[in-house]
Amino acid sequence: MNMQWWHWIVIGFALCICELFVPAFVLVWLGLAALVLGLLLLLFPLSLTAQLLTWAVLSSALVVLWLRVFRSKDKSTRVGTSDEALGEVGLLVRDVMPFQSGEILFQRPLMGSDRWACVSDVKLSGGSRARVIGVEGHSLKVESA
Repeated sequence: MNMQWWHWIVIGFALCICELFVPAFVLVWLGLAALVLGLLLLLFPLSLTAQLLTWAVLSSALVVLWLRVFRSKDKSTRVGTSDEALGEVGLLVRDVMPFQSGEILFQRPLMGSDRWACVSDVKLSGGSRARVIGVEGHSLKVESA
């Protein structure tokens, strides 16, 4: 049995549609390879073995191209990074005592929130300004600004 060009077109569209239900973003490349192979079969007759080999090579090349070229180079996430917070100045809403956390309010959201729990080595009274000097877990370490 030799597959016709339209078989590959149907398989290609089916794989691309399956990508909607399985969002791994791999089936779309397999489907695109099948579509390209269907168009190639319109121009050149190929045996079934050559068709399968061509589809495998095209699929592999498209997936590798996606992983190497088009995928974002930055695989790190911003969760837990404190570069954005260090040095920022905010207003203490509650008193901060050693071994007791307070709360600091910023004018603009900082790392996703405008209010943060904060700690300090010295007593800081509410209503005063404080500068972020570090991030300790889910709290910001602050000093008087």
